[in-house]
Amino acid sequence: MDFYLFAVLQGLCFSGIALGIYISMKIFNIPDITTDGSYTLGAAVTAILLMHHISAFIALPLVLIAGAISGALTGLIHTKLKINALLAGILVMYSLYSINLTIMGRSNLPLINVPSLFSILNISSNTNYNSFYILIVFITITTTIIGYLLKTDFGIAMRATGDSETMIRSLGVNTDRMKIIGLALANALTAVSGYLMSQLQGFTDISMGIGIVIVGLGSVIIAETFINLFNITSVWLSLGLVLLGAVIFQLVLAITLDLGVDANLLKLVTAAFVLIIIIIPKLKFNFLPKI
Repeated sequence: MDFYLFAVLQGLCFSGIALGIYISMKIFNIPDITTDGSYTLGAAVTAILLMHHISAFIALPLVLIAGAISGALTGLIHTKLKINALLAGILVMYSLYSINLTIMGRSNLPLINVPSLFSILNISSNTNYNSFYILIVFITITTTIIGYLLKTDFGIAMRATGDSETMIRSLGVNTDRMKIIGLALANALTAVSGYLMSQLQGFTDISMGIGIVIVGLGSVIIAETFINLFNITSVWLSLGLVLLGAVIFQLVLAITLDLGVDANLLKLVTAAFVLIIIIIPKLKFNFLPKI
């Protein structure tokens, strides 16, 4: 039971990545690979601050700023230097590896017996349940803020930039600025995932972000499957399904391991699973009402 509960905890930690990928890919139609670097950046900044006895509450805004800067750099390279968004993300992600290593000072930082978000707040005597309750509150607040942002005039302009850039530009909206802000927001959320995961697992590793974009992508595609299946148009339901997708993704991997699949084949299984869920949304589901 604890094995699957920890998978759920991981899924909740990865919800920031899922929301970030949702913003960059589904709202702005930008394949942002900066994710791999900004996730580790969030974890690295968190580890260093906690090791220097700085509260997790104070560390959070600094992690958000660090992630936002990395996303904004990708946006600036893409919009101002007119470089392909995918290449811009790769360049920033590649640079962040060195930056993260410099911040950490070495490749791995243990956080055993270091006060963290999950130890300074005691909601339950059971460690896993305590982490679960904290993550539920944390993610609920985060999702509520993002949901309200997307419903504001500014959020509608962001969504319109991805849907029809030419039209929204004709209305006087600076689409370059929207993209920069959008990527900054997406990577700030991704860095928060690193912030949460480093504290949950008790260490930060320089390689922890390699390929992590697939987790966010898989989560978003799972959400998109449900969105297409039920013809969902609500922003709130869409965000909720993205969070659910992150948890489902981790549970599928947990079930795979529990069935005895060699851990060395986990990334192969993950790739196959993502391929399957990419194919599913292409099917037509016209028999269900809109929600």
